[in-house]
Amino acid sequence: MADSLRRLVGAESGRVLQEKLESWYRDYEINSCDQNLNRCCEIIELNSEIQGQLFTILNETSQEGGHYAGVETIKTRLLPWLGTCFSCATSGRLFETNLSLARDSIEKERQLRELASNQTLQLQELQEELTSTRLQLDHVQQEFARSRSPFPRHSENKSPSPLPLRSCSPGRARRTNASRRACLVARFGDIYAQERLDAETLLRTYVSDMEMVQRIIYIAAVESFHAAKMAYRQFKIRVRETLSLGHSGPESLEDTVLDYVVRHEDLYDVQASVNEVIRSMNISPKISFPPEIDFIVISTLIRELCRVAFSMQTLIPPLDIAFGTDGELFSETKYHRSSDSDFTAALVAYHVWPALMENDVVIMKGEAVTKRGALWSHRSRSRSRSRSTSPLLSHHLSRSRSPSPLRSGSPSKWAY
Repeated sequence: MADSLRRLVGAESGRVLQEKLESWYRDYEINSCDQNLNRCCEIIELNSEIQGQLFTILNETSQEGGHYAGVETIKTRLLPWLGTCFSCATSGRLFETNLSLARDSIEKERQLRELASNQTLQLQELQEELTSTRLQLDHVQQEFARSRSPFPRHSENKSPSPLPLRSCSPGRARRTNASRRACLVARFGDIYAQERLDAETLLRTYVSDMEMVQRIIYIAAVESFHAAKMAYRQFKIRVRETLSLGHSGPESLEDTVLDYVVRHEDLYDVQASVNEVIRSMNISPKISFPPEIDFIVISTLIRELCRVAFSMQTLIPPLDIAFGTDGELFSETKYHRSSDSDFTAALVAYHVWPALMENDVVIMKGEAVTKRGALWSHRSRSRSRSRSTSPLLSHHLSRSRSPSPLRSGSPSKWAY
């Protein structure tokens, strides 16, 4: 018993209870109703803890006295007090009734909110079905008008196919913007860490110069973003023209178009962008490749870059890569230095990987190689390329690179 009493005295719970009561009394007039109720609950909880410890001490003390010691005290002091507490319990019925009514009111309000939310969702679904039906009706009317036209339908094959219609909740693109952005930034980092290294290993089997390998991969990344952005603009224009025929609803046309593009990213013709990237790389003056091998060997890297770049254009604001040129001043905020760089050099010899940007803010650093005399080396390369444009050498180069399937326009066993 002495140990329990010592712990109770050492905890100074009674002093803390008194201080809380005095503090509450001083602030009672300036507190809000919720603040006063919280103070009261704190004091009740602390008082119950003290009572629990006192009952423990009472139990231990009565056991020390044997079977009959303290019986008279319990009869005359404890039992009447307990009886008074139980008789006062009936006075708390009014509080319990009020509490029950408050709970019922809260539950009814929750049910009303759920009902209103369900009705809003049903209304949105009906509006989506109405828009879809209108688009289908407009398309059928156009087809019927063309079938009855007496003029030949030369442009029928050039007209875009009707867009597929899938249910989509309004504002989905904006609601998922943050999560989609995080996933795309992480995916861009994964491409740098995995697909880039795989392409680098593959290119080393054909090109012994490591600098040329890294230049090829950087040009592939730049051209992939350019091709994906062009494809996004064309796809968005086509969607806007189609949806504008029967657009109606609380959303603006631009938000509706963006929702559709986000919902139907699988309609993006990524292979067309891959082919466009390879064609651009074939005529790039900064890189070279053995004539018997085509850049399509790194099509996996190009395809993943095109997909990520296309999806990044659907963000608000869109993400893009930083513009970089050989011989530019090295920026610590945009790039990491490669391990083989001259860390005292101030100019970029060439880029290994582009930086990812959101407007003018760097989201993810790229990688660059810095060397002394980078500007002089860049000018020397430019002069050597300009000298290589003599008619005889140009004719020789065009003949040596003619076996490439995509360059010559003939069917390729690589194409798919």
